[in-house]
Amino acid sequence: MKIEDFFRDIPNFPKEGILFKDITPLLLNPEATQLCLTTLAETIKDKKINKVVGVESRGFFFGMLLAQYLHAGFVPVRKPKKLPYKTISASYALEYGTDSLEIHVDAIQPGDKVLIHDDVLATGGTAEAVCKLVEQLGGEIVQINFLMELSFLNGREKLAEKEIFAAVTY
Repeated sequence: MKIEDFFRDIPNFPKEGILFKDITPLLLNPEATQLCLTTLAETIKDKKINKVVGVESRGFFFGMLLAQYLHAGFVPVRKPKKLPYKTISASYALEYGTDSLEIHVDAIQPGDKVLIHDDVLATGGTAEAVCKLVEQLGGEIVQINFLMELSFLNGREKLAEKEIFAAVTY
């Protein structure tokens, strides 16, 4: 069984020319989900993570599972105006403008050992913004991990000097 066998290609979604990697077949299969969780967690199980940051929205699925596996707290990072308490935000570039993400001001404490999780590493803009939020609150980023990396988009370049792991690389 290979994790990538459970990703479904959806052409022209969400817009013309994009080949979307759908992870819902993976989520439907308990054995594949467990394989993916174990693959992601094994690279960090001995690193004393105490917070897992999951990025909206597909980063929540395995972010929460990783937090449970690691006996760590889970921190959601969301689009603007989705979190109910005081937040800080970071902006990032899109091909057609900018967007931003927010985190609660009390979600990360100085010295927290943080794992950031998202579904896809593409251009790196989202992950870079999340790193800024975590570091602004005093967290130490131990690793950023992803279900998949689209290496041809060179996202790692924006995350220089960070430990990165992807379960599958295209």
